[in-house]
Amino acid sequence: MKKKFETEAIRTQIERTEFQEHSSPIYLTSSFVFEDAEDMRASFAEEKKRNIYSRYSNPNSSEFIEKVCKMEGAEDGFAFSSGMAAVFSTFAALLESGDHIVSARSIFGSTHSLFTQFFPRWNIAHSYFRIHRPEEIEKLIRPETKMIYAESPTNPGVDILDLAKLSRIARKNNILLVIDNCFATPYLQQPIRFGADLVIHSGTKLMDGQGRVLAGITVGNGALIDKIYRFSRIAGPSLSPFNAWLLSKSLETLAVRVDRHCENALAVARFLETHSSVEWVKYPFLESHPQYDLAKKQMKAGGCVVSFEIKGGLEAGRGFFDAINTLSLSANLGDARSIVTHPASTTHSKLSLSERAETGITDGMVRISVGLEHVDDIITDLRQALESCN
Repeated sequence: MKKKFETEAIRTQIERTEFQEHSSPIYLTSSFVFEDAEDMRASFAEEKKRNIYSRYSNPNSSEFIEKVCKMEGAEDGFAFSSGMAAVFSTFAALLESGDHIVSARSIFGSTHSLFTQFFPRWNIAHSYFRIHRPEEIEKLIRPETKMIYAESPTNPGVDILDLAKLSRIARKNNILLVIDNCFATPYLQQPIRFGADLVIHSGTKLMDGQGRVLAGITVGNGALIDKIYRFSRIAGPSLSPFNAWLLSKSLETLAVRVDRHCENALAVARFLETHSSVEWVKYPFLESHPQYDLAKKQMKAGGCVVSFEIKGGLEAGRGFFDAINTLSLSANLGDARSIVTHPASTTHSKLSLSERAETGITDGMVRISVGLEHVDDIITDLRQALESCN
């Protein structure tokens, strides 16, 4: 019998040892021993599926992967040392010299840097489509196009892409669809249900939820994951056993945490929308969001990230950040602590002015990762900071 999301997150665990521990132990070992010469030979020949070396697999990473696969409806997965390690390794395992990627223009700054600074060295090209113009995708597809790549919701503009439409285009042209699901988590959205072949997460964000570890994971089609696994066991970007253990425990509370994140974020978005110092506000489950109906169709709730524009430009923005008292000034998101970020000078600072304009990032844009503090205290801090900068 298939269990509910919350039950799978809590009850999926590795086999107990002879000590019959209730909570999974940490396997802080770099390698594993063999029963005899034949066991060792067969294991390295992959005739036996078992733990050999923690760069390949470890009981803690296996438990974490199994949980995320069940949450996403995926066949298999591989866990990485960071979100960007997952992004890069997924591309590196599946792409060859001469291949081409069609990507949404609104993507994380480091992913953009991969496309523009590093992949050209290996003769891997890319073309961008504007997130509000998915009809551009088919015009960009070439004979050598291997995949469509996108984030939804996007970072930092929290725009929503139609995953089913992307899937139809990918299937029609016999190319892969890879979706970064970091902002939503598998609790709020499962892209595989809409036709994605692979789903990538930065476990550093809401999956961990407390700003403790770096991690990433890719899950999806088993044959594709096998290619990613074979690349990664050689390249070595795998997740550490300790971080995997922490993340597996964090997933047990993902649903209750994300419920509160979303509740707080919607209240913050509604407050900002009424403030005279705010030009505009974007949050997927805010009725004024351009893709509100699509967000409601694809997602269970709106996530933890709210973006807005402060009136008064760069100077007003600096005043706002300097006046923040309770919230943290940081470049992370998905933490129990609320975080305010200035994308133009942090996460997307490597982009030129024109590149930021193309993705909708203005000098006055603020991204809030709404945390788990009492929402009244979050709003009080935002209100006083907004009033002090105008």
